[in-house]
Amino acid sequence: MDTYQAEFRSPEIECDGCARSIKMAIGRMTGVATVTVNVPAKTIAIGYSDPATEEQLVATLDNIGFPIEEAVAVK
Repeated sequence: MDTYQAEFRSPEIECDGCARSIKMAIGRMTGVATVTVNVPAKTIAIGYSDPATEEQLVATLDNIGFPIEEAVAVK
């Protein structure tokens, strides 16, 4: 099974409450192994594998109010 690492930047991340919301929503997705939110940098690092996809991660973040400004790194 392939594992992937994605890092995104969202300008809407402003506090620890935002980080908790992101961790809860993304962490519930099947295939997601890790979620790390850096509030000062406004970035989200996600470790995942199938069946999760980058598109699903981005859509989920958008649905909970954290649209992605840019993908910082996707491997």
